[in-house]
Amino acid sequence: MNIKKNASLVARKSVNKMIKNNHLQAVQDNIKETVAKRDPRHIVNKNGEVTLLAVSKAQSSQKLREAHEAGQTKFGENYLQEALNKQVDLADLNIEWHFIGPIQSNKTQPIAQHFSWVHGVDRLKIAQRLNEARSADLPPLQICLQVNISGEESKSGLVPNELLDFVKAVAVLPRLRLRGLMTIPEPTEDETVQRQRFKQMRDLLNTLRNEGFALDTLSMGMSSDYQIAIEEGATIVRIGSAIFGARPAKVTLEDTN
Repeated sequence: MNIKKNASLVARKSVNKMIKNNHLQAVQDNIKETVAKRDPRHIVNKNGEVTLLAVSKAQSSQKLREAHEAGQTKFGENYLQEALNKQVDLADLNIEWHFIGPIQSNKTQPIAQHFSWVHGVDRLKIAQRLNEARSADLPPLQICLQVNISGEESKSGLVPNELLDFVKAVAVLPRLRLRGLMTIPEPTEDETVQRQRFKQMRDLLNTLRNEGFALDTLSMGMSSDYQIAIEEGATIVRIGSAIFGARPAKVTLEDTN
């Protein structure tokens, strides 16, 4: 009886793992199809590639391991302590870690030391502290500036008319490499509004490039709108629920950032 129960449990785990991998494969296929049909004039990076960043907050280390086995190597985390714990659990894997959550001043040192990318920089003080904390034996920290493209009072991010001066200040920090812009537009099912916001981001990036800044990254688009984001120029899409399913309703974290 125990043998049968164990076999049944293994079979269920295998099926669940296959389903999760199918979710990941479906997202990868959608990205490829959307890339193939987008307007070439909307491409903002040299190779035209779009990077899938798996948003893994509140997901177990085992789920990340399964996604890695299915070919996913880049993961985005919002909560520092949770991310650091996963990095220990998954130290045997070749993973590129992105920090995509809000950044508190007292967390800049571990973020600068333990991540390859940071997507949400919107204060000069934070950029300076990340620069100071990034060790000389590590490559420069790749960063994106967060833009509040929809002008929401409750949302973090730079307003567009602040960008040029901010970029000038950040671009000279030697331990950072400014790659581009990130945004989280207002939630809406109106595809016209979604497309407008992403186009505004592409226009902002191109304006900065025309000013002489070598930027090649637009981090925008999530599970509900990533295909439209790609059509409008996204180079990194941040996908969570479409890969892992709904996050747990309640998660206990040491660090809620």
